[in-house]
Amino acid sequence: MTRKCGHVAIIGAPNAGKSTLVNALVGQKVAIVSPKAQTTRTRMLGVALQGETQIILVDTPGIFAAQRRLDRAMVAAAWDGAGDADLIALIVDGRAGAGPKVEKILQSLKDRPERKWLVLNKVDIAAKEKLLSLTSKITDICAFEEIYYISATTGDGLEEFKHALANAMPEGEWHFPEDQVSDATDRLIASEITREQLYLQLHEELPYASAVETEKYIEREDGSLEIHQQILVARPTQRAIVLGKGGTRIKAIGEAARTELSKLMGVRVHLYLHVKVHAKWDEDRSLYRDIGLEWVE
Repeated sequence: MTRKCGHVAIIGAPNAGKSTLVNALVGQKVAIVSPKAQTTRTRMLGVALQGETQIILVDTPGIFAAQRRLDRAMVAAAWDGAGDADLIALIVDGRAGAGPKVEKILQSLKDRPERKWLVLNKVDIAAKEKLLSLTSKITDICAFEEIYYISATTGDGLEEFKHALANAMPEGEWHFPEDQVSDATDRLIASEITREQLYLQLHEELPYASAVETEKYIEREDGSLEIHQQILVARPTQRAIVLGKGGTRIKAIGEAARTELSKLMGVRVHLYLHVKVHAKWDEDRSLYRDIGLEWVE
């Protein structure tokens, strides 16, 4: 059989379920997930296989009205991810509907030349009548070649959607080895896993302005990994929140991240965390490079 390979840009508003969908299509975790909006910060690739087809899924940050430099860099990464794609899949939360954020994306999409598919996600918790009116509202603004109704969480409609993506990909050699599921470096994956635990365990308490930087990533002689990371926060009060009483919170974050990393890497992981107050970490040009974002003026 002829091999096929292509890029699919997964775009949408924050919390539409883009990363959950990418993980489900790949068949394992390649992108972190949390209930916190704008969890995904940089463009990451997930590699899914369907028969002789390699589908390169570009998981992009949620598109929203950007104010701060970090926000602008994230939105730029999202649109950059769409620019080189063979197909753009707009993911819309079927329960939340098409609010101003989705409408703004539709206005930006409608005149783009790429093939565009609409994917209504979270259909397992959305009213069926609402989905039909939502579809009509969206397609009145922007035309889509295909429309799919799925639940990335339960798997409803995913098999049909994945087969359709494979059929839509152009002929060509695979870009990645068969056993590679992402383009992310191990250092970046390590940072992302710890940041995921920050969001999951401190969702309401810790503001969006935090980051995780992997300072050391060492392979020990016994095959285990030694990872040193610093958690950057903007204020001393945030540092206290991350540490918790007697250091209990950071210990819990470290244990959960260590367990997840050991599972992903397939080896024992020694994880060392410390918290640093850096009032303007999101103005640090070198940090943007480390987390995979382009510096924007």
